[in-house]
Amino acid sequence: MGARLPAAIAARCRSHKMPRLDSMFIKIFFITVILSVSACAPDTDTQYSGHPEESSNMSLLGHHDLQGRSAYQPVIERQGGQWVAYIGLMGGRAKNAVTGSVEWNGTLLIDVTDPSRPFTLSHIPGSDAETSRGGSGAQMSRVCTMHGKTYLLRSYGNTGHEVWDVTEPRDPQFVVTVADGLAGVHKNWWECDTGIAYIVGHAKDWRSRHTQIYDLSDPQHPVFIRNYGIPGQEPGSNSEPIPTNLHGPIVLGNRVYFGYGSSRNGIIQIVDRNKLLTGRAEPSIANLKAPEIARYYLAPNYGAHTTLPIIGVEVPDYASSAMGSVRDFLVMPSESTRNECHEERDAVLIIDITYPETPMPISSYQVQESDGDFCQRGGRFGPHAVDESMYPGYYKKLIFVSYFNAGVRAVDIRNPYAPREVGYYIPATTPNTQPRCIEVDGTPRCKVAIQTNNVEVDDRGFIYIVDRANTGMHILELTGEALGVSKD
Repeated sequence: MGARLPAAIAARCRSHKMPRLDSMFIKIFFITVILSVSACAPDTDTQYSGHPEESSNMSLLGHHDLQGRSAYQPVIERQGGQWVAYIGLMGGRAKNAVTGSVEWNGTLLIDVTDPSRPFTLSHIPGSDAETSRGGSGAQMSRVCTMHGKTYLLRSYGNTGHEVWDVTEPRDPQFVVTVADGLAGVHKNWWECDTGIAYIVGHAKDWRSRHTQIYDLSDPQHPVFIRNYGIPGQEPGSNSEPIPTNLHGPIVLGNRVYFGYGSSRNGIIQIVDRNKLLTGRAEPSIANLKAPEIARYYLAPNYGAHTTLPIIGVEVPDYASSAMGSVRDFLVMPSESTRNECHEERDAVLIIDITYPETPMPISSYQVQESDGDFCQRGGRFGPHAVDESMYPGYYKKLIFVSYFNAGVRAVDIRNPYAPREVGYYIPATTPNTQPRCIEVDGTPRCKVAIQTNNVEVDDRGFIYIVDRANTGMHILELTGEALGVSKD
């Protein structure tokens, strides 16, 4: 693959030494190395290497620069004959090309009806970085269509969640603040058929980040249902250690799958949804335990960033099993959080929950670092998240894992006991791509590398990835073997 050239050049850039040039492409390689070395400041360890596009069984349909903003979560919604991408953005500010104004990062609305020509519809600004909200933009987005209108539920800064009417995506209208006065808000979930929303944040008097549940079936009039978390998080508790922060829930059927600790000290919690919504709301230990089906503690070096249920998988090799061949699973990436592999290596775990009371890890998936010298490229290398759309064309067949500087990976999970990579796409860096730094002997060392943050799939089967390092959004389609798996 073409991954090794940028890493090799980056290594020469660090040492300012020329490599042996004994290939038939000596002239081309010589020129490339000279250009790379000249880009390095001679008196520091700062480099800006960058890299070209790399792919296997996935191809690029379209790209949008997202106005050079750092992006977190894409959600794709069909609104009549129009397809709209709602992009939750991380902190910062940039010029809005539609209005000409410099605005704090919030939520970008992008028309992706023609995936080869995405264009901006509007931008809903986020919080001011100079306020107490912490300037974290509006990272989280969920979209539901109900009562003939389309609504956006989004985080706002670090302290609140709010609803916007986006029925006309060129002219979003604020509706209501659902929750405010929180800390460290994060990834919510919204049931479009019932209106129940699981709002993630750290409420006053609670001990770490947990869930607030609201009825948003009438988005203009939120109805609070309850706070919920793991015993030890509730007000007044003295138990130690304090349970790690909730990252977010996913709901499927009558189960809620909570993931705590996105990168370390992870906990998986499986909860009976009906008991959660109808049980006693007072946050006593008994009331918190009542809806719980299972609680599974991971090793200290693993977190539960995303807990994606894959239910009812037919495993052909288990056809003669006394238990039958149908199994249930959770796909759970543990998030990489430090640049240039200065951490324990993270992975995507696949957990058998056929018996939901006793989850059992049965396999894992990792990108091999040696396939692309990824630790040397700069930025984070490791998993972040998996797609959450449960698109029927891919569900039980493929998952898509955002892998920071290794781009997005397509993984065949038809046999969850032996997941297998069948495709990948690593976008090219651009002038917008921001460097990521570590400190070496007291001196910052910075490199430019893609940082694929989150991935989503729409109901047409197109794959969307957005970049943490300001490179934009890429819209992809499957080819070759990966496409074959989807059609199996």
